[in-house]
Amino acid sequence: MDTRQLRYFVQIVESGSLSKASRQLHIAQPALSQQLAKLEDEVGKPLLHRSSKGISPTENGLALYHHARFMLRQLEQALSIARSETGAVQGMVSVGLPATTVSAIGLRLVKKIRERYPSILLNVVEGMSGHIGHLMRLGQLDLSVLFSADIAPDLTIEPLLVEELFVMVPEHSRLVPPGRTSITIAEASRIPLILPTGSHGLRQRIAAEFENRGLPTNVVAEIDSLSLLMNCVYDDIGATIKPMGAVMQEGARGRKWRCLPISDARFRRRNFLYSLPPERLTTAAAVVANELKETARELVDGEAWDGFEDISVLRALEASSVMI
Repeated sequence: MDTRQLRYFVQIVESGSLSKASRQLHIAQPALSQQLAKLEDEVGKPLLHRSSKGISPTENGLALYHHARFMLRQLEQALSIARSETGAVQGMVSVGLPATTVSAIGLRLVKKIRERYPSILLNVVEGMSGHIGHLMRLGQLDLSVLFSADIAPDLTIEPLLVEELFVMVPEHSRLVPPGRTSITIAEASRIPLILPTGSHGLRQRIAAEFENRGLPTNVVAEIDSLSLLMNCVYDDIGATIKPMGAVMQEGARGRKWRCLPISDARFRRRNFLYSLPPERLTTAAAVVANELKETARELVDGEAWDGFEDISVLRALEASSVMI
């Protein structure tokens, strides 16, 4: 077994077919099939399920895929360090962030890494939390920020911060009377809302809180794209319920917002930092993790934005029926 065979195998699994993998690897399909057969012969077990719909890994194949992908990344990191003339921390680090988290800390994090560790290539992957969690479980990310502590229990999990959720409308909105600085949950239930789809964790938790109080939700649109959702809210089609991160980059676009706390049911969302186990975490990834935590602390300690709280409030929140 050699690294070339492992690289081929990883590409086959990720492509889902030999033909796609051969195009990605720029190798003839018969030669690729031969390398795969040699690998399976050496392992002594079938590594792939083959069907008319494509290829998927067997249980043994999936285990090999995860370890092979990690080994290949470690090899790339080792070669990068060996070739370095300065001995600086370097390598690629993949970080998965949900859209509102990108808005809250993405730019600050990229700037920090670029200024302090120019030899680190930061790969930021934005997506819904479910997709980010899936990539983290597959080992395709080094770090991620997620909103539950039970998504991947075999990884390192650290509490990061707590976000308050606000009812958000544009400054010119007619949905909430001017001068109001907060809103009750009953009032929020009567406002037309634009929320993520039902598969989204945030939507499920909001719905549960309304249902617990016997209140309906007046949902007029379901949108998983943060940018489109906020555009619709700005056009006053409906309000939304989001953390402050949703509007933190809106000022640069000249758009002003009203972010109203729910006075009788302060919604909060916990953020957790996931990382690969210490034995699999590269030096570069550990550095980025520390910078990410520092960025979160600055957000909590700063006075520029409301709605971010230190993780020390978690125990109190866990005893509260209004935390989501």
